Amino acid sequence: MRKEEFIELPKLVQQYLLYIEAIKGHSELSVLEYASDLRTFFRFLAKEKGLYPKDMPDEEIDLSPIDIKFIQSVNLSDAYQFLIYCKNERKNSESTRARRVIAIRRFFKYLSENMGLLENNPMKNLDTPKSKKSLPKYLTLDEAEKLLSVIDGPYKERDYAIITLFLNCGMRLSELVSIDYNDIKDDGSLVITGKGNKERKIFLNQACIDAIVGYMKKRHNNSVKDRALFLSSRNQRISPKTVQHMVYSYLEKAGLNDRGLSVHKLRHTAATLMYQHGKVDLLLLKEILGHENLGTTEIYTHISEDATKKAIASNPLANKKSIW
Repeated sequence: MRKEEFIELPKLVQQYLLYIEAIKGHSELSVLEYASDLRTFFRFLAKEKGLYPKDMPDEEIDLSPIDIKFIQSVNLSDAYQFLIYCKNERKNSESTRARRVIAIRRFFKYLSENMGLLENNPMKNLDTPKSKKSLPKYLTLDEAEKLLSVIDGPYKERDYAIITLFLNCGMRLSELVSIDYNDIKDDGSLVITGKGNKERKIFLNQACIDAIVGYMKKRHNNSVKDRALFLSSRNQRISPKTVQHMVYSYLEKAGLNDRGLSVHKLRHTAATLMYQHGKVDLLLLKEILGHENLGTTEIYTHISEDATKKAIASNPLANKKSIW
């Protein structure tokens, strides 16, 4: 979803999206996700409550007429019917349905607590679908080195620098594309603006510095106005979609495209390599990654335990029967 499409949303949803970006400090990508989830929810409701025929294509539905009176008619049962629709019709995964629940719950909380437009919040007890806790996917050290080795083409210096930063610093996609070249200080430090507009300082290692220096020598833009570190082929700040496409193409080139890997998995790779090979303390890793809770960081200890379990299970004597 694009920001230009916000005008098609209910006015109260538009106001909410402004609120979470301006006041709550959500990133643009996060706001777009909330917008998409709420649009899907209200398109479903518009058909269920008879505003539009059930066979009307979603893209033809105009949600702007939906007002507070319509929203006040929405109840918890409607939300559960929506989740069933997401599961059976849209084939949404558990994680996607859980994300949609969060968007709905927070929007109705905003209407009731911030705006005072709902006397009772019908979504207060909307439960999040249970999801299986799976270990994050990541590249091994050999695979990470292989990925770096296949980088080539007219933008190879830029692409190499981008992937090097992902693999070494564990930054998010939104954080990387927002870096300005003057954010990098002489001591190699870099202040990153993460989720919730929170800043954190990291220090680039020599591989990152060398990669950036190599890229800056080839950077085809001397405009003082353009402060972005990474530029697109049009000499504009590189977009998240361009970075995603670039990473996917190199994963495919390296023969690593069959495991559901993505840009975010490079962040998991950096964290895993730091924890397993660098023996980085969990509290320090939490600060480097910009996690709000230590529990989020602890997933990397489970990765290590899982790897240990698999290693022992691979012993050729693992299945030998006792003679007694």
